[in-house]
Amino acid sequence: MGEGVARIAYLVPAPGIPVRGPSGASAHVRALAAAWSEENDIRVFAARIKDDRGIFGEAVPAISSGAPGWPSWLDHYREQTEVAASRRVARQVIASARQGWVPDVLIERHTLFSDASWRVSDAINVPWALEVNAPPVLERGRFETLRRPGAAKAWERRVLQQAPVVIAVSRWLKHWLESEIGCRNVHWIPNGVSALRGNRKRGRAIMGLDEDERVVGFVGSMKPWHGTECLKSIADGAEAKLVLIGPNSTEIPDALTTGHLNPQALADAVAALDVGLAPYPADAPPWFCPLKIMDYRAQGTPVVGSDVGESQMLVGEGGTIVPAGDIQTMIDATRYWIGRRCTRKIRSWQRVGAQMVDATLGVDQTEDSA
Repeated sequence: MGEGVARIAYLVPAPGIPVRGPSGASAHVRALAAAWSEENDIRVFAARIKDDRGIFGEAVPAISSGAPGWPSWLDHYREQTEVAASRRVARQVIASARQGWVPDVLIERHTLFSDASWRVSDAINVPWALEVNAPPVLERGRFETLRRPGAAKAWERRVLQQAPVVIAVSRWLKHWLESEIGCRNVHWIPNGVSALRGNRKRGRAIMGLDEDERVVGFVGSMKPWHGTECLKSIADGAEAKLVLIGPNSTEIPDALTTGHLNPQALADAVAALDVGLAPYPADAPPWFCPLKIMDYRAQGTPVVGSDVGESQMLVGEGGTIVPAGDIQTMIDATRYWIGRRCTRKIRSWQRVGAQMVDATLGVDQTEDSA
């Protein structure tokens, strides 16, 4: 990590990503903050710490600006609420600096209608970067509603072009940022994974599974683009028990659900699987860097999934990736991998965090991002 970095401010101005929330985005925030905290004084400045879904994951050093949520009947004010949340986060960082806690580096999880790091940097003059996990306007337009798409596109372009450093979690995003937005100094830095080693026997015992039972599983929150509608077909075709790991809201007949798990329990549950599934549909967003695949690989659990986004690169020799929608080939691949294991592949969050700080400071990174 760059020399002289003691304090890191991580900004999460999106009200929809509470630090202690159940989503993969919230887990990503916590994992990075925990990795940085091992060697640095890290503070997460967020719009929200928790929401009405409960409190999930391990605590990290976080400060909430107290941004309110928005009721559905006020949805037409949502964009104004997000701008206000961003400004509140910026003011919180500036106030902290004036009270003596001045960050050496600012890294912001980029969200639409936020210019928080830009404002903070103008006020206290520190290096800053935007971490981009999705193309905001494209994602919002696809899955939600944009009240003012023209203004949103202008905002997105202006903020991204202004950032001195942009960090993309996938190669698709790097290309989009450079060719479509015109960003400068874009770095591809993929996501990480916990290095905890799971115990297969313990994981099966906790879930009430027999040691010799054929078990396939899915890790995640079961979003519309996760391809969850074919999970039962794959499990049935492979004559295996289906396990859903995470805060799943969709019920699948005969599937075992675990709910949210702490990091060690998650590692145990993934290690207990014979195969980890990632059956994204053909129209799934191509820009993501799926954490579930990294969870599977970290435990030596073979992966069967579809060729969308970074799946092929992340799986490598640790499973089989097939064209999206080819369910029969997924079934055949699942049957093949049951009874086999793969070499564990771990890209630690500590490594990810160090690369992000080095990129922000302009430190030459001699090794490949992946």
